[in-house]
Amino acid sequence: QVQLVESGGGLVQPGGSLRLSCAASISSFRLYAMGWYRQAPGKQRELVTNITSGGSTNYADSVKGRFTISRDNAKNTVYLQMNSLKPEDTAVYYCNAAWRFLTYWGQGTQVTVSS
Repeated sequence: QVQLVESGGGLVQPGGSLRLSCAASISSFRLYAMGWYRQAPGKQRELVTNITSGGSTNYADSVKGRFTISRDNAKNTVYLQMNSLKPEDTAVYYCNAAWRFLTYWGQGTQVTVSS
């Protein structure tokens, strides 16, 4: 059974940094596009960033220059380095894996940016 397990969330002050990790129990992890989504209270889930199997990346305008996605296929893990965090980055962050018609979600990890 496929599982995506996020970690690394928490409470951070504005301007601080966090690094999220998503460990995937997928046998063909390297084939999957991996993404990070977030959902703030009262808002729809939105794409933050994704990375293709070939390593191409895409970022929401709101996080460009502050967030960096990366993947380690040897560890079946995708990372999200978040710098210069703002209160508006507060949300539950979800990991997503997608390949052809298959898509999987993690359980989410809370990120709170507050002084």
